[in-house]
Amino acid sequence: MAALVGWRGQHMRGESGVPVTRSVKIGIVGAVFTAMVGVAGFGAYNIYTGLNAGDGLRTPAVRTQASDAPPASAAPLSAKEIARTAQEFLAAWSAGDTTGAAALTDAPYTASTALTAYASGAHVDSVKAVPGAATPGGERFTVTAHLSYGGQNSTWTYASSLTVTRDSTGDPAVAWSSAVLNPELGDGDVLLTGTQDTADVEVTDRAGNELTGDRYPSLTRIIADLKQRYADQLPSGTPAVGTWVHKADGSDGPMLHVLRKGAGVRLRTTLDSAVQSAAEKAVAGKDQAGVTAVDTRSGAVLAIAYSPAEGVDWALMEDSAPGSTFKIVTAAALLDSGMTPSSTAPCKADDNYANGRMYHNDSPTLHRADATLAWDFAMSCNTGFIRQAGRLGAHGLKTAAARFGLTQEWSVGTPTLDGRPTMPSSSAPDELTSEMIGQGELRMSPLVMASVAATAASGDFHQPLLVDRSLVAGPVATAPGLSSRVSQGLRQMMRDAITTGTAHGVMGRFGPDSGAKTGSAELAGQDTTNGWFTAYAGRVAAAAVVHDAGHGNTSAGPIVAAVLAAG
Repeated sequence: MAALVGWRGQHMRGESGVPVTRSVKIGIVGAVFTAMVGVAGFGAYNIYTGLNAGDGLRTPAVRTQASDAPPASAAPLSAKEIARTAQEFLAAWSAGDTTGAAALTDAPYTASTALTAYASGAHVDSVKAVPGAATPGGERFTVTAHLSYGGQNSTWTYASSLTVTRDSTGDPAVAWSSAVLNPELGDGDVLLTGTQDTADVEVTDRAGNELTGDRYPSLTRIIADLKQRYADQLPSGTPAVGTWVHKADGSDGPMLHVLRKGAGVRLRTTLDSAVQSAAEKAVAGKDQAGVTAVDTRSGAVLAIAYSPAEGVDWALMEDSAPGSTFKIVTAAALLDSGMTPSSTAPCKADDNYANGRMYHNDSPTLHRADATLAWDFAMSCNTGFIRQAGRLGAHGLKTAAARFGLTQEWSVGTPTLDGRPTMPSSSAPDELTSEMIGQGELRMSPLVMASVAATAASGDFHQPLLVDRSLVAGPVATAPGLSSRVSQGLRQMMRDAITTGTAHGVMGRFGPDSGAKTGSAELAGQDTTNGWFTAYAGRVAAAAVVHDAGHGNTSAGPIVAAVLAAG
């Protein structure tokens, strides 16, 4: 392959003569690298410092492709041999002598192909590679590459390194790998310079702070989804011109060098970075845990976090019974039926309704003959609730659920488990009593239960949204909300759960504008219940689940409390 003296890389243009964009890069790669079919190990590049090459370098001898034959000499290389070979390679590369530089490696053909591809694909028209500090068997060096593309000229300086070995003839030679050209290149990767397909989309919180998966691991999937989902609906920006790695698998890595900055566009979400940080910290290290927070006045989603962050999104996609946290909806139905928080609702250790399924409480000592609905709610007495099933009839619970928006499809702005539970029928009394205490066929997520707490706190249902309503294509649910009487009764009972009930230990520090409900949900095949907890404080409502964790007040409760404190 002929040497490229002075290295003037051809500009990558289409038939019209204009600079190509990232969208046509695959065709370019095929055209530029036809000669490289079946060849692996295109270069790699670094980004740091080095030393100047010395004078009096030997003229490189032309080498043949390495073979399987044993080396003529197995003697260890001397420091002088290593330094001289490295400097000769870097000098030849800097002179644009790709043939000579490649001949100083243990894979001349592969190296020559990669060096040529580096100049052509990245639009590099000159290189200066300066030796630096010695390394075991090799040398660090600095690359200063001059790039020219689409009328843009730029100098790119970065660091790399190489090692020296013996080739098949026993002579010292640079051990060829993609990392010699640039440390970001893997085998089969190439560098391309061009124009991005689209302008960058920056996803921000409600205050304009950028959100990234590195800082907020639980948002990694969501950020990618939002960019793909809404990029076409945002004001157009100016794509950047730069150099990036086109990987062997056809994907692109991040832009490594910018020739011209683009003007990106912003996608503002409803998230709050402070609340999100608290949520990430609260679930970190837990197994199968998720938490969501919403604004009680608008339904705006403030935080979404789950653990492990690379696993299932337990905050939005949880699909299991919510346990006693659902008693908020059941209590609303009973209040609608004419009960008050002070209405008598005896709590027995074991009980059933209409000779149906027998229920018990979490604690066998939990019973009180003169219990009220408020006491049952605060202490989470199952039997006190199921004995009131006759007040609800066939549709009472479903009617109450509708007031919380739970019988409609939700379009939040990113994929979620929607809020539609399976409601009981008059022919299934055991299903009704099971659902009254958050079991049976009910399926909820922390997002849904955070919304339930928010509706209880404000009296109004606001379907949760992650982005502006104008961007959401699907239906946004509406519901009548709660009467002032029901809303007031729920706030009283949820406050009692903190002051005298099961939520006291974890929520005791919160003031009179707070309320909570604990929950534990039994699931088939699990030895331990899932812990659930939902609460509100001021303008923030949150809910969490922790799988196989037992009581909600000790497992999910601290997560919710930490999120509410940040809000």
